[in-house]
Amino acid sequence: MRETSSFPLLHTRNYQLRRIVPADMAAIFRGLSDPRVTDYYGVSYETLASSQAQMDWYEQVWLDGTGIWWGICSREAPEQLIGTCGLHGWEQEHHCAETGFWLSPDHWGKAVIPECLHVMIGHCFRHLGLHRLQAMVEPENIASWRLIEKLGFRLEGVLRECEYKQGRYVDLKCYSMLATEYTSA
Repeated sequence: MRETSSFPLLHTRNYQLRRIVPADMAAIFRGLSDPRVTDYYGVSYETLASSQAQMDWYEQVWLDGTGIWWGICSREAPEQLIGTCGLHGWEQEHHCAETGFWLSPDHWGKAVIPECLHVMIGHCFRHLGLHRLQAMVEPENIASWRLIEKLGFRLEGVLRECEYKQGRYVDLKCYSMLATEYTSA
């Protein structure tokens, strides 16, 4: 089990990436109950109480050493969570993990995620010892796959009908970035 006090606090020019805390539960619920956010996201919640499962997951992946998720906040209002980003499926033996993110629609179109992911990815490669970071994106989620392509992720292929969601099978575009590609970017 991991020491809880060593959670890394990250800063960008405009944002702070911090540990997700119990006081963030209402913001997590607002984001992960909004169909505009959850349309292409893996989870959604119908009640505030049910979103406790997501709060527990954020904490558990950190404690287990299988992931780390940050709450995204503006530097001026670090108590107001506007989204999250992080990694899961962290295979420490193989130095690889999968990344993901979501952002409140009020903050879309403001380049929040590119700014935050750039810093997060750098931290993962420089300080967490990752060699490979991958992202799985539904082909219809054009904004997300364009964003990760701009960050330097490379398309490896499409996993056909690999996920069952909302009564149908969906494809996932598989992207990756290696530590050597990040440092040369």
